[in-house]
Amino acid sequence: MGKGKLAKFADMAKYENVFQYPYSVVENVPFEMRGHWNEQYFHNDNPIVLELGCGKGEYTVGLAKLFPNINFIGVDIKGARMWTGATQAINEGLKNVAFLRTNIEIIERFFCEDEVQEIWLTFSDPQMKNPRKRLTSTYFMNRYRKFLKDGGLIHLKTDSNFLFTYTTYMVERNKLPLIVRTEDLYHTEGFDEQTNTILNIQTYYESMWIERGLNIKYMKFELPREGNLEEPDIEIPLDDYRSYRRDKRSGLETSK
Repeated sequence: MGKGKLAKFADMAKYENVFQYPYSVVENVPFEMRGHWNEQYFHNDNPIVLELGCGKGEYTVGLAKLFPNINFIGVDIKGARMWTGATQAINEGLKNVAFLRTNIEIIERFFCEDEVQEIWLTFSDPQMKNPRKRLTSTYFMNRYRKFLKDGGLIHLKTDSNFLFTYTTYMVERNKLPLIVRTEDLYHTEGFDEQTNTILNIQTYYESMWIERGLNIKYMKFELPREGNLEEPDIEIPLDDYRSYRRDKRSGLETSK
């Protein structure tokens, strides 16, 4: 039997690698480490990479083990899930890992200009009804610009054809430099060994999608700081499911 939520929250309140600032807290308490992550927590000058919507933190921990000279921060609002990665990082002595429990809608309150080098979006909710909630929307891209280095990298790994198609149109509409795009990650050849190693890190839900026969899609693009970003005005077929083992609820067939 898994450890209960209350026990996990009690653990994380004591974890030195977890910082908990949900929206209700950050409104009243400024985040003093903003702009000082390397100085005050990691104690080095290594690049910082974020995983937004990190869930259990499998990708954050997996990347940190592969790249000890890079600092990784997993961000999510679901603390009970985050406990898994935070606990593993502590047990394995990974000093280049931290977790931030907060709402991604206010992510710019925790990082200063040029403080982050790359962002990973791993199996984000496609938010088919609300473009402003999609983590690859121009709404969020403008937020990322406030702390991502100019031309910093955005990685999207997803099972959702809707989110992948939407992000493709968003990148094309705004002429963002596209580096890699594949609709079937595990049957695409030509990646170098290091890239294959990174992309083969699998989350729990990713393994479930693969067992269901879904293709895993991957995209990497640059996000320049200058220029106005525009939303694509294209109808996109909806996924026929909402999440694992949950069928589509809406009767609509497409959305923008």
